[in-house]
Amino acid sequence: MSQEQYRELTVAAVVLGIIQGIILNVAFVYAALKLGFSIGGSTVAAIMGYAILRGVMRKGTMVENNINQTIASGMNTAGTGIVFTVPALFLLQASQAAQGNDSLQFSFLPLAIAGIAGAILGVVVIIPLRKQMIELDRLRFPSGVATATIIRAGSTGLDKAILLGAGVLISVIWKLLLESGWLNSPTMVANWGFGIQSEELHFGFGIIPDYCAPVVYLSLMNMAAGMLAGRGGIPFFLGGAIAWWVISPATVGLGWAPATEQGITLIGGQMLRPIGIGVIIGGALMGVVMSIPAIRAAFATLASATKTAGVGGRRSDEMSMWTIAWGTGAAILLFFLASRMTEGVTTGQAIISAIVGTLWLGLAALIVAQATGLTDISPMSGMALISVTLMMFLLNKNVAAAMVVGVAVCVAIGQGADMMQDLKTGFMIGARPIKQQIVQFATTWIGAIIALVVVYVLWAGGEGDQNGFGPGTALPAPQGGALMGILEAVSQGDVPLGKYVAGSAIGAVLGAAPLSGMGVLVGLAMYLPFSITLGYGLGCFTQMIVQRIKGSTFCEEKLVPLAAGLIVGEALTGVILTAIKIYSNK
Repeated sequence: MSQEQYRELTVAAVVLGIIQGIILNVAFVYAALKLGFSIGGSTVAAIMGYAILRGVMRKGTMVENNINQTIASGMNTAGTGIVFTVPALFLLQASQAAQGNDSLQFSFLPLAIAGIAGAILGVVVIIPLRKQMIELDRLRFPSGVATATIIRAGSTGLDKAILLGAGVLISVIWKLLLESGWLNSPTMVANWGFGIQSEELHFGFGIIPDYCAPVVYLSLMNMAAGMLAGRGGIPFFLGGAIAWWVISPATVGLGWAPATEQGITLIGGQMLRPIGIGVIIGGALMGVVMSIPAIRAAFATLASATKTAGVGGRRSDEMSMWTIAWGTGAAILLFFLASRMTEGVTTGQAIISAIVGTLWLGLAALIVAQATGLTDISPMSGMALISVTLMMFLLNKNVAAAMVVGVAVCVAIGQGADMMQDLKTGFMIGARPIKQQIVQFATTWIGAIIALVVVYVLWAGGEGDQNGFGPGTALPAPQGGALMGILEAVSQGDVPLGKYVAGSAIGAVLGAAPLSGMGVLVGLAMYLPFSITLGYGLGCFTQMIVQRIKGSTFCEEKLVPLAAGLIVGEALTGVILTAIKIYSNK
């Protein structure tokens, strides 16, 4: 066969992967700040990879497209680790500043170095386990299998790319139309209880009381995320429905809050939000507990991997242990530097942070990779909460220093899980693991930097160049709010512990349910404005109806790429508009 048929690690694949990785990273950081969870980028990258490498360049192969999606999804996942942690620092700093306390100080560089260290260590931890988990244990890694199916589909890739592009165009036009204010009808809303105001459709008609939140957010990205989730996203919708259609009316009915705008603010801010944070915490920690079988299996896998290293296959199909050792050393050094550069951290504390953080990071990445291989659900939230809490105690309640470790751990465990999914894809289509490992090492750290820049930009898009996300804004940042609650609880103690504990108990029960991740989903829904949750739920029901009428194949071939385009289009438009606003103000 000709050399052309074996195109794999090419300049075209690397460049395309990096470009897609940047685009997806920016888009999904925005989406995660709005929805509280991220969306994998492998599907979008694989679809566009086929369209460009094969459709435009007429040269692409399956394994070349796999390199493209490996880079893109790795960079996107590194951004997830940032967006789940760093916003908590901004929110906590703003909260303390409002109280006249300016003690919390943090800077870009230590967080960036921590993100790079996490990206490297996440890859390092996984490489020795690939053969055992994928080739011998044959773990499922459902997302990796799905991506391999898309890459194998070949000829359908161009049709999907067209649908994805159509989704982007529709979403951009709709977002610009909403931002223009042309659809706003505040007078109708005030007089008739129906109309559009602040990108939300009000449908109370003067009959449904405001404390039942008769409002839906007109975000195509929001509904598209629901369409991708389908039946699996229903718990998220139910969490919001219980909060605003059961708890809120009961609170007013019992006289605990007045049926006024002030009462609605009280219900959302002082009742549902802290309970929601508690549910997130309880659900996330129960997710770790429920992963105990995976933890045992992970240790067994680690033991088996040491025995099977070098058995079968060519030695050159894996990166050498020397490379892994050098990578580990470099990442630990970066970990130390990031900690030492943080205000208030001594050299001794930085050493403790680097050693303990690396050990915990390795264990957490191993657990998450195993859990992802078995269920496709990653207990990232729980691991992040445990990491930050542990380091708060070890570093004398230094919030910024604890978050440096939290950033590294979150980036690493996300990277480890994503890399295993990508290696599963490569295994199924005949790719060489060493080439995927090389590009992961070389490129994925870029995602952490891009995500950090986007978070800074979005924060500066608010009034006075701050408060661009958080409660009461278009980007609620629920994961950051939950983590901020933990930081406040540990550092100050002045928090609604009763509501946190009650919510944690509910979250733990939900987290033990057969449907993985239910506790976190319900908690996020209680924390978010119901207009977002309702729009997401409408997307879920839309997918279920379409699937019932047209079948699952139609959904996979048509609905998924269209929905992915709707998400990317709105998110990119939102980030660009924010950047334009900042530039215009200056």
